[in-house]
Amino acid sequence: MLLALKFIATLTAAIFAGAALYVNLVEHPARMTLDTRAALLEWAPAYTRGTWMQAPLAVISLAAGLGAWWSGGGCAWALAALLIGAVVPFTFLAIMPTNRALHAPGRELASTETRALLERWAKLHAVRTVLSLAATVLYVFVALTPGV
Repeated sequence: MLLALKFIATLTAAIFAGAALYVNLVEHPARMTLDTRAALLEWAPAYTRGTWMQAPLAVISLAAGLGAWWSGGGCAWALAALLIGAVVPFTFLAIMPTNRALHAPGRELASTETRALLERWAKLHAVRTVLSLAATVLYVFVALTPGV
């Protein structure tokens, strides 16, 4: 059971991190080459679809990592789990206000404010990327290092 929990925690964190890194390095920069109106219209459905993929990955990795710790895997498993789990409250507390502003009825789609919000969103999303990469690296490190 412990091995399965470690595998699930590591795999789901790695998938989350890979997707988040792709968004920061490829998808959002490409989106921002479009005019602001088109960028926002592309961002909205992409964000919604991404949420349905990434939120469960973060929660599953958190639960499996804490399960590995609880099952005797060591404190590093709990730390890595908390790193990936931190993306959830960070999203609600730091990113959701920007999301709500971008989704606001009556928003001028082509405004400089809208473009600034999309740029802010990318910076905030980068925090999730860093947290998930740190969790993945720590999971892999402790999985490959006996006694940690």
